[in-house]
Amino acid sequence: MNSAWSRRKFLAWTGLAPFSLVVPSSSSFAARKDRSEKKPNILFCIADDASYPHMGAYGCPWINTPGFDRVANEGILFTHAYTPNAKCAPSRACILTGRNSWQLEEAANHWCFFPEKFKTYPEVLVEHGYHVGYTAKGWAPGVPGTINGQKRLLTGKAYDTRKTVPPTRAINKNDYAANFQDFLDDKPDGVPFCFWYGSTEPHRAYEYESGIRKGGKNTAQIDKVFSFWPDNETVRTDMLDYAFEIEYFDLHLQKMMALLEERGELDNTLIVVTADNGMPFPRIKGQEYEYSNHLPLAIMWKQGIQKSGRIVDDYVSFIDFAPTFLELAGIQEKQSGMQSIAGRNLSDILYSKKSGRVNRKRDHVLIGKERHDIGRPNDWGYPIRGIVKDDFLYLHNFEPARWPAGNPETGYLNADGSPTKTECVQARNNPDLHHYWQWNLGKRPAEELYNVKEDPDCMKNLAETNQYKDLKTKLKEQLFVELKKQQDPRMDKKGTVFDRYPYADPNWQGFYEKRMNGDQRLPGWINKTDFDENN
Repeated sequence: MNSAWSRRKFLAWTGLAPFSLVVPSSSSFAARKDRSEKKPNILFCIADDASYPHMGAYGCPWINTPGFDRVANEGILFTHAYTPNAKCAPSRACILTGRNSWQLEEAANHWCFFPEKFKTYPEVLVEHGYHVGYTAKGWAPGVPGTINGQKRLLTGKAYDTRKTVPPTRAINKNDYAANFQDFLDDKPDGVPFCFWYGSTEPHRAYEYESGIRKGGKNTAQIDKVFSFWPDNETVRTDMLDYAFEIEYFDLHLQKMMALLEERGELDNTLIVVTADNGMPFPRIKGQEYEYSNHLPLAIMWKQGIQKSGRIVDDYVSFIDFAPTFLELAGIQEKQSGMQSIAGRNLSDILYSKKSGRVNRKRDHVLIGKERHDIGRPNDWGYPIRGIVKDDFLYLHNFEPARWPAGNPETGYLNADGSPTKTECVQARNNPDLHHYWQWNLGKRPAEELYNVKEDPDCMKNLAETNQYKDLKTKLKEQLFVELKKQQDPRMDKKGTVFDRYPYADPNWQGFYEKRMNGDQRLPGWINKTDFDENN
């Protein structure tokens, strides 16, 4: 596990003794099995850009998340949950379909058209009698497309009419909890529901110093600044603004659970709380390092989870959510009409009484990426595939000659504009700080290997050391064998197909060439100071 966190610390923090785990006071698992006709509700809560371990339940001292912590305490806290692709649209596509992004054609990319052939679990649940809806950010950004002339509702019907006055000008005005209440009011009696709470926090932009001025935080609270960033007041302030927005996401989670309690729906609601990808800072979001793909995850279900307060170390992938929801809803995959699902449902973990490693076969996950944001010649991406197994991360960079965060002359567009990014960009021409630019924005070797238990910042590349040569070979072989079974085009030297899929927004098509020909339009997610004419 991450050195910043241990099971012993968690138990001490929560007040639980190692053997004080209890069966929920609500009806037992056996009773639920006897009442199998009563299908569980599903509340899926997804923060927009939050890394592991940035929730209170993981022992993070500068982020306060009582909602997430309650779900963990009364359910299960996962320590090894990973998205296959650390960017909004492809990560969400994996959740919705149960397939890895390299199995999803256009949906491997950001700003894409969602392929008609890939059905989503909310679409299936609608067909099987569930009341389904979402608020704020569902699958995005991209175009969901149509089927038989009807716009697809990939995450159900939108509930976005209720607004509020947020604590900063950067936070969404959507009143997430009030819209969830409207959704519940629309639900017919006796009908199970599935709701997607898609907060847009802590996605950028932030109101600078909001964490200090409005959140009552101070930079000394931060126990660790990742070693690939400068440890200064600018970066620490940026981190506190990120923390403030996570807490806003959590506030609405608390309100939603209170609504369920008031209506007597909490006990039979499976609540899943996670994020789509890592924090919107350089070298994390949009990349494939430990903090890019390793995400917070807690699951609570009083009538289904036999033993609460467990901490589970099994490796869990986002492609496991869809088959879990279908399984608990009593829908067989062959009935669903979904393309063959790659994920494995999590019911073995939910129904177990064990902590630690529940299923020894869950010892690894696969990760990777194709084209994310704009800004490379010919609309090229930066293809990566990787495997995380038993605390080691192996990455294979297929095009190491390309810039991993995007080209300098277009602003490193696969890294969101931020005070932290500006610090790293400006470090390029400072001999004393140049390494920060290299770590965050510079080019990389074809192969990388990290011990993420001892080196979660992924600073020491073990790929070229003799000591780890055999391990690197084994991980690469396992990765490529599994990718071939999953029909990844990269394994058949057809990976260039991902670079040829069009952007859903035509303004971004050929952006690099337009920019080089004098187009002055700037994407909204960068700072003007991030342009770097050095190539």
